[in-house]
Amino acid sequence: MNRAYSAFAAMIVFVSVFFAVGCPKRVTIAEIEANPSNFHNNEVAVAGTVRDSWGVSVPGTEIRGGAYKIDDGTGSFWVITREAVPTKGAKIGVKGKIGSGIVWNGRNYGLGMYETDRRIAKR
Repeated sequence: MNRAYSAFAAMIVFVSVFFAVGCPKRVTIAEIEANPSNFHNNEVAVAGTVRDSWGVSVPGTEIRGGAYKIDDGTGSFWVITREAVPTKGAKIGVKGKIGSGIVWNGRNYGLGMYETDRRIAKR
């Protein structure tokens, strides 16, 4: 019985460490803006509210994408996505790579994020 318990506990620790290593660091936008070079081209997670959004989505085609501005209470920046943009006022968590000089459709958005994953809070 002791051996089975030890094996189970070791497996739980291994799985927990495996998933923790794969998760990006959650930071505030103020931390990113204070020292953007520390985060440049690194994947991070940010949570906040969508304040503005611009996008294109043609149903039934692969044509979609855009940019939206996320505000976490400490600051805000633009997020570039290849998916449909979230609506204004949506509470979201977004994961992506930080970049400077973010450009979409010929417009420069400055410091921002290239989205790799997104979660929207249920109302």
